[in-house]
Amino acid sequence: LSHLREALIAQVGRSRCRGVIVDVTALDVMDSFAVRTLRDIAHMARLRGAETVIVGIQPDVAFAMVQLGLTLKGVATVLDLEEGLAFLNRRTEERFVETRPKKPSGRG
Repeated sequence: LSHLREALIAQVGRSRCRGVIVDVTALDVMDSFAVRTLRDIAHMARLRGAETVIVGIQPDVAFAMVQLGLTLKGVATVLDLEEGLAFLNRRTEERFVETRPKKPSGRG
């Protein structure tokens, strides 16, 4: 997983992407190492200017994570890929509006 993490973060910088979707639909189990790795990926991507969203956490996995006290605090999660794309579209639009220079009012 550390190789995946390093490759992903390097690609974020190379492509200057604004969003990362991590699809965990196929995972039946997430242990503390996997959760910590996902959280680290999200935090590193944010430092490189990209938002991260985790999609597809299965109900049994979510239940087990809660029982074990494992959290993805500070990391967005949604049900599926479609919602993940919509989430990132909203977030990048919000960031664009926040960073766009304000036009002078012309009054003076």
